[in-house]
Amino acid sequence: MASPEITAPTRSAASTQAAAGDTHTRTPAPARPTGRPRSWPIVAAAGTTVLLWASAFVGIRFAGHDYSPGAMALGRMATASIALTAFVALTAAARHGSRQPGHATPAPDDAAPGRSGLPRGWTLGLIGLWGVAWFGGYNVTLNAAERLVDAGTAALLVSVAPILVAVAAVLVLGERLTSRLGVGVTVAFAGVALIAAGGFTGHADKVGVALAVLSAVLYAFGVLLQKRLLARVDAVTMTWLGAVAGTVALLPFTPTLLGELAAAPPSATLGMLYLGVFPTAVGFLTWGYVLSRWTAGRTTAATYLAPPVTVLLSWTLLGEVPAPLALLGGALCLTGVVLATRR
Repeated sequence: MASPEITAPTRSAASTQAAAGDTHTRTPAPARPTGRPRSWPIVAAAGTTVLLWASAFVGIRFAGHDYSPGAMALGRMATASIALTAFVALTAAARHGSRQPGHATPAPDDAAPGRSGLPRGWTLGLIGLWGVAWFGGYNVTLNAAERLVDAGTAALLVSVAPILVAVAAVLVLGERLTSRLGVGVTVAFAGVALIAAGGFTGHADKVGVALAVLSAVLYAFGVLLQKRLLARVDAVTMTWLGAVAGTVALLPFTPTLLGELAAAPPSATLGMLYLGVFPTAVGFLTWGYVLSRWTAGRTTAATYLAPPVTVLLSWTLLGEVPAPLALLGGALCLTGVVLATRR
């Protein structure tokens, strides 16, 4: 799919004169592209995000046996910050090299949405707040939730975040409350109730469910704030600065992380490093790329695939077999989200 925000071709000066009856000179209008912009890079980025984020739920569940929530969040974000800093440095060096004599500069159409350069003032402060809430708070609460509930339960409960975004738009932005949104909210939270009653694998911890729902709230807050900020700063810079802010906020867990690093098996440590490099660094770069080119609704709709992929990965890799009642609850969650967010 391509971005829905496609501007219709404007009439050239020559064609305007011809329409007005001026036949003295007719300069041929420059050729304009007639097809829609290529959409495969955006679709590929969305698919990458879905797969990596689905694998994160399984990775958290796997490494969470040996790492506490705060320590795992710090290790994950420290790894992500290092990877993102290296990526930003390499791209900056490549951009600087392209500006040297003899190198072609990219066309304006190739530039990423948002403003280039480091943000300042309120924009920088809001990016820091976004990073602390999403990379810090969301990771800690989700890690804590997955010590008490399985990966499928956590993924399905977090999947209600788009509904929270829609409700926030009604309460905060004054958007109209539609009947579709009301039905979607009702259906989705009926699914949440079914999952909370029995758990995805036949057992549910109420504290774990509450922590997963809190993760969904932080997720929704992060999406709303990120979409606003991407109009002011490019996706790569925002992801990098947000990751650094989240890492700084998690530094109080350093002593715990150092102690657990010494005792944890290599497989758990590799799992934590995987979470930092792939679902966080790569996944959030592709997410920012998609979010800056699609509408928030389209981007959020793409994430509907994450919970089913998580269930399949959890079933295959962790042996967490879903219970029939929980499958029904998960189906209701996703159905409600689609009803609430689809135009």
